[in-house]
Amino acid sequence: MNIKEYYNILCSDYPKWLDEYINTKEMQRLKYISVSCGQYYSKLFNINYYSSLDHSIGVALIIWNFTHDKKQTLSGLFHDISTPVFKHTIDYLNKDYLKQESTEEYTRKIIENSKEIMSLLKKDNISIDDVYNYHIYPIADNDTPKLSSDRLEYSLSNGLFVYNKISINDVKKIYNDISIKIIDGVEELGFNNKDIAIKFVNITSKLSILYRDNKTRYSMQLLADIVYCLNKDNIVTIDDLYKLKESDIINIINNSRLSNIFKIWSNSKRLYSRKIKPNNDIYYVNIKSKIRYIDPLVNNKRISSISKRAYNYINKNKNYDMDNYLYIKSIKRFNN
Repeated sequence: MNIKEYYNILCSDYPKWLDEYINTKEMQRLKYISVSCGQYYSKLFNINYYSSLDHSIGVALIIWNFTHDKKQTLSGLFHDISTPVFKHTIDYLNKDYLKQESTEEYTRKIIENSKEIMSLLKKDNISIDDVYNYHIYPIADNDTPKLSSDRLEYSLSNGLFVYNKISINDVKKIYNDISIKIIDGVEELGFNNKDIAIKFVNITSKLSILYRDNKTRYSMQLLADIVYCLNKDNIVTIDDLYKLKESDIINIINNSRLSNIFKIWSNSKRLYSRKIKPNNDIYYVNIKSKIRYIDPLVNNKRISSISKRAYNYINKNKNYDMDNYLYIKSIKRFNN
């Protein structure tokens, strides 16, 4: 699938002024950070590579398509500029597995410390206060279960590129049905057609389970513990996670005492799950994770309130069982 074709669906009127910002060093680093939180590097998963830069550009294009506002568009482009190696895995390292927002505090600092970006902002007469926090723009980001440009982009791109769950025609049909709605004076992306909204909720509810299924939670905590040990051993600093590529960190892991653990995980095709805690010498994960779900508007009503099918899709997603102990038999405890 050609990503340019996908981008053209998101915004047929490409904002060429955006390229200068995309080509800055801080944004280009995101080419080497996968949206899959490290899952791409293990045979437990069958997924494709899609970078945090790809995602960030997609979010910016959606915002530009609906608003034609430079400040909002740049806030979307920059929203993941502080994404570390292995993405939300580092939230697990920070014990922030339920909200997964702990790394966002670096966003302003990274922008401020970039001479390239600050020079471009000055040229465009835009303040950093207008672009470093995309939460202030409801079309860019809003509270669950509303539909924002960020949630829309990762839903479409994960479905299309990462997991191969939808086609480019599905993307067109979904995207072309979306328009800006206003509820209580606040803008929000929503659907015009009930059936298309139901299809979207079905897709996103399935994807949401994949974002926190047993393999994913295990892998994110394992990688978090590996990074913790690298830091404890004075091999990797926290700052390194925001400066290096994932391939750089993997090379460091492969030359450390943790190389065998990473190798076993990378080559594993089976994860074990059970209600009873495994033997003390086995490395296991028993943890919950952020529940992502979208209950979009259809002509100013939440789809779950007018469709039993959509309600059931969302409910099944929200009630996915995360109670089991997860482990790979040949990985022993290493993080104590």
